[in-house]
Amino acid sequence: MGYEKEFFHEAGMLAGSLKHISSAEKDVLLVDLISDEAYKTSEIEGEILNRDSLQSSIRKYFGLKTDYRKVSPAEQGISEMMVDLYKNYHTTLDHKQLHRWHAMLTNGRRDLQDIGRYRTHQDPMQIVSGALDRPTVHYEAPPSSSVESEMNQFIRWFNTSKNQLDPLTRSGIAHLYFESIHPFEDGNGRIGRAVSEKALSQGLNRPTLIAISYTIESEKKEYYAALQRNSTRLEIDHWLEYFCKMVLKAQDYTQSRIDFLIQKGKFYQRFSDQLNERQQKVVARIFREGVNGFTGGLSAKNYMRITGTTASTATRDLQKMVELEAFVRTGERKSTRYYLNIDHPSVKKQES
Repeated sequence: MGYEKEFFHEAGMLAGSLKHISSAEKDVLLVDLISDEAYKTSEIEGEILNRDSLQSSIRKYFGLKTDYRKVSPAEQGISEMMVDLYKNYHTTLDHKQLHRWHAMLTNGRRDLQDIGRYRTHQDPMQIVSGALDRPTVHYEAPPSSSVESEMNQFIRWFNTSKNQLDPLTRSGIAHLYFESIHPFEDGNGRIGRAVSEKALSQGLNRPTLIAISYTIESEKKEYYAALQRNSTRLEIDHWLEYFCKMVLKAQDYTQSRIDFLIQKGKFYQRFSDQLNERQQKVVARIFREGVNGFTGGLSAKNYMRITGTTASTATRDLQKMVELEAFVRTGERKSTRYYLNIDHPSVKKQES
């Protein structure tokens, strides 16, 4: 399959790019990528967490310096699960690992009957939408009495398929298979996405670090439509095509994050000793916005607000940065905007 070849090619490009950043930068990237995935996999399920708390928790689990901020049980739980996935991607899948992930995810919950184990309730497990009095049932999972048997078969298939299927195909089937069983009372989406990432990592023999949940969340309707369309039929070619394209898009986004970090290092090497304190503060603020920078670019008013300086000083500072070629200027008068002068697709797009 052409998708598999492209997946391995892009994975090699990602691995090669990582060689161009320092150990400290890799730590920053690792924490950023995992915290983003933790945030997005929760957002897909309608749960909005605090990014700073996620990063603090993830840094703690990796033994990195942290700010020791107070972290909620939900943030701590998803962080612990994502770090466990990263560190133990190579292990065989078993009931114990899945139960442990569920216990992490449901840390602090009081509304669930079954925590850290498969569901046991007698009511049917249905995927529904719409009004409470007239719900639309999209899918009904196997009854709780069948879950243990179904999961025995799933785990057996997952572990034996490692050397029989290509990574993208195996990962896509694993996700759909797991979601079709829906073994837990809650948390199936997040655990199912973790299972698919485990399959991809095993196929590469290293953690993937690709933005799967970020990509799914940005196109959530397509994700749920693809799941629903293929959850009740044996022919799943459409699902696998959707899944492969989604993973490749996730790889592209992760590559853009790494490229951005490389360009950030080059920018500071070139300009850091030529910028005053105000200019450095603004540059750092723009870089914190990530790959896409400020929406619509930096204005003089933005500069004044960030630095607390006057209009005349902001004009001089910005003009100096254009002369240094640290900033690229576009537009005129009130439409004037400034962008970091880095060799990155997001900047080129804004210039055009």
